[in-house]
Amino acid sequence: MSRIIVIGSGFSGLSTASYLSAAGHEVLVLEKNGTPGGRARQLKDKGYVFDMGPSWYWMPDVFEIFFNDFGYKVSDFYKLKLLSPSFDIVFPQGEVLSVPETYSALELLFESIEKGSATRLKQFMNEAQYKYETGMGSLVYKPGLSWTEFADLDLMKGTLRLQVFSSFRKHVRKFFSNPKLVALMEFPVLFLGAMPQDTPALYSLMNYAGLKLGTWYPEGGFGKVIEAMMEIGTKNGVKYNFNSPVDQIVLENDKVTGVIVNGEKIDCDALIASSDYHHTENKLLPAEYRNYRPEYWDKKTFAPSCLIFYVGLNKKIKSINHHTLFFDEDLEKHAIEIYKSPKWPDKPLFYVCCPSRSDDSVAPEGHENLFFLMPLAPGLNDLEELREKYFEIMLDRLQKYIGENISGSIDYKKSYCVNDFISDYNSFKGNAYGLANTLMQTAILKPSLKNKKVNNLFYTGQLTVPGPGVPPAIISGKVAAGQLHKYLNK
Repeated sequence: MSRIIVIGSGFSGLSTASYLSAAGHEVLVLEKNGTPGGRARQLKDKGYVFDMGPSWYWMPDVFEIFFNDFGYKVSDFYKLKLLSPSFDIVFPQGEVLSVPETYSALELLFESIEKGSATRLKQFMNEAQYKYETGMGSLVYKPGLSWTEFADLDLMKGTLRLQVFSSFRKHVRKFFSNPKLVALMEFPVLFLGAMPQDTPALYSLMNYAGLKLGTWYPEGGFGKVIEAMMEIGTKNGVKYNFNSPVDQIVLENDKVTGVIVNGEKIDCDALIASSDYHHTENKLLPAEYRNYRPEYWDKKTFAPSCLIFYVGLNKKIKSINHHTLFFDEDLEKHAIEIYKSPKWPDKPLFYVCCPSRSDDSVAPEGHENLFFLMPLAPGLNDLEELREKYFEIMLDRLQKYIGENISGSIDYKKSYCVNDFISDYNSFKGNAYGLANTLMQTAILKPSLKNKKVNNLFYTGQLTVPGPGVPPAIISGKVAAGQLHKYLNK
């Protein structure tokens, strides 16, 4: 039995720890913060329970597969609620598009907006389903260590159907012309961290995931998913140490032999870093053992950072649903201010989550729980006065949308932005989601899952394969665990 250390207790870290412990290894998870979950930690204060990061539960099959792998079902640990509507999109002049939870209702909605679009939606979704089943069933489980992994006859035959080399933006516009429908179909790639024209059409699989498989909510918030994954690991003997930042990876004869935590060495036979990849290489490893030089990271396209506010109200809001996207300003302009000409946005788009509409447990009785998120370029100057300026902008637009004043009802408010991502997660430039899923940052073109100079050091998480997002992080943990287990059992 080998002793393995996992750095970080986010989704990828908990996933890889679970798989390794089930395979018979002794596993210790080291978490720098005081609570588990990484970006999916929860903030609990004054009766409120805020999910600090992820709030969209898509691809429910990926979660189910994870628990099935250990002989359980999702329902053994937490209850899922299908949201109705899935989400709302606010357009200019206050127009609102409520996305229904059933596909039949979605077809009717499309047809009501653009004649003939229901038929085109069916064709679009058939293609997206193929991509989803191929991508999530096969591609995402490739470790990305060699092009030969993709020399699968069926996969090669389906390359054209996967549309890896086509633009997502052009793909959407082949089917739909109405600006509202185009915005609805392009919105999911915002989670992938790139402009639609720079994202492969392969990622229409996200449309299938979000619009066909439904938008769900785990009662109690994403913290319940973290608790469930920790329980899986605990049942197999995983140990978790909190407030345990790793200061150095110790190497002897080109192998990891341990880590330094709070001035003391903890021995191990192998290591998986679910911590920020850039930080792990540049701060914890000597230069000669790094996969990539500093300039490599500077040339990469990163997904956005965010300005987040966790807000509690001492009253209920009359008219708001669980997820609301404010697309009432120019999406293209805001995207340029994130990816092309980085700056704090002039007229930002943003998102509001109100989980207390679906779950009484996340706010005191009679209160409301609000989560504001505004995407912005990583690496920006993060000042308190800027945070407050943009909070007022978001609050004003929310108040106009709901038709009531809530500024005087705020009894809890906490912000989170670039500096916090850096201090809490050692996040490169304070990015929130990892690397953008552009063509040149897909599969084997992502940072390697394996250290090329240290045989018993592997990486997992949003900066390596398969990419950003909660389901990919869970899968990344499984893939990394499989590769390390294979190495240890040579």
